[in-house]
Amino acid sequence: MGTRDPRVDAYIAKSAPFARPILEYVRELVHEGCPGVEETIRWGAPSFSCAGSILAGMAAFKQHASFGYWKQALVMGAGDARDGMGSYGRLARVEDLPPKRQLLADIRRAAALNGPGAGAPATTATSSTTW
Repeated sequence: MGTRDPRVDAYIAKSAPFARPILEYVRELVHEGCPGVEETIRWGAPSFSCAGSILAGMAAFKQHASFGYWKQALVMGAGDARDGMGSYGRLARVEDLPPKRQLLADIRRAAALNGPGAGAPATTATSSTTW
């Protein structure tokens, strides 16, 4: 069973009225898509962790909200174009998000990347400079 952080409740309550339904909807779907998810506040905004690693985060601003995956390129594809912050661009209403089925599939894909044996992709050194 996942954990819910009362600080996330407070963050949503303090958010602009247009952002509250977006944040509440995303929060519910993250819990549905990753039942063991843990909530916290990181960098002043709600963040979700799964299997000990950051899964995603969401935030509300004056005129938009955002929701983004920590491993964006692996979840959405490296060439995925974005408008603004987050994985789905600037969100001004719940309808700006993809359909529930797609959003849940993306959340589950992100959670699987945090599962056993899943780590960050290997990187190669691009510079021979030593410090």
